[in-house]
Amino acid sequence: MKRILLIVTVMMTVVACKTNPFTGKKTLNFYPNSQIFPMAFAQYDEFLKENKVVEGTEDARMVTNVGQKISAAAERWLTANGYPGYLKDYRWEYNLVKDDAVNAWAMPGGKIVFYSGIMPIAKNEAGVAAIMGHEVAHALADHGAQRMSAGTLQQLGAVAGNIAISDPEKRNVFNQAYGVGSTVGVMLPFSRSHETEADRIGLQIMAIAGYDPMEAADLWRRMKAESGNAAPPEFLSTHPSNDTRINNIEKWAPLAKEEARKFGVTSFKS
Repeated sequence: MKRILLIVTVMMTVVACKTNPFTGKKTLNFYPNSQIFPMAFAQYDEFLKENKVVEGTEDARMVTNVGQKISAAAERWLTANGYPGYLKDYRWEYNLVKDDAVNAWAMPGGKIVFYSGIMPIAKNEAGVAAIMGHEVAHALADHGAQRMSAGTLQQLGAVAGNIAISDPEKRNVFNQAYGVGSTVGVMLPFSRSHETEADRIGLQIMAIAGYDPMEAADLWRRMKAESGNAAPPEFLSTHPSNDTRINNIEKWAPLAKEEARKFGVTSFKS
């Protein structure tokens, strides 16, 4: 079992088809934009049809306006750093949906949703920018396609193990152990790395858009207070702990401001 887990982990490391422009690292992604974007756009449209989209309110306008500023800042950075046209297939859209859940998410190709339940936690425009920067970063870094790629490899590992093990009892033990081991040992750390990456990229582009990246630390303090410290242990979660995120943001925010100053941004809205 350990050998098969090792093989799958190595596969997840070496199967890299695209470079993340913000980190310079190769990424696990064998789903091209031409394949995944149309699927994401169709799913997004279906979601909007099935949910109550909030329109015409101050919060709805804020989500759209901040989203446009953040994505424009990302395009400025990409163009200045040798990636003109990187976003040519993206179709940015930002919607506020009536739902009490404290959540926001992004789909491949630039489709963003904020739930109304997160707006009191965001508190102000800079808080919305912190959330938006994080979600836009997920779209920029192709995290959706990477998760699909990782999931495919996890399934291939399970199939390989079942083919290799002929004894039904041993196969059952393998399936149980592989399910837990590949999830806790590979998939969850993979997801947490995406969240950390999106935090860092998000700080950078929110700063270029003129927002104080240190506001993201205050946002996560409010998130922590809202959760009441009820989150699972970090190693069992898809996300880093609130404290880990706050510490990282405090360390990275000055660097984000330095990057923004290269674009002539010298004051930051809080």
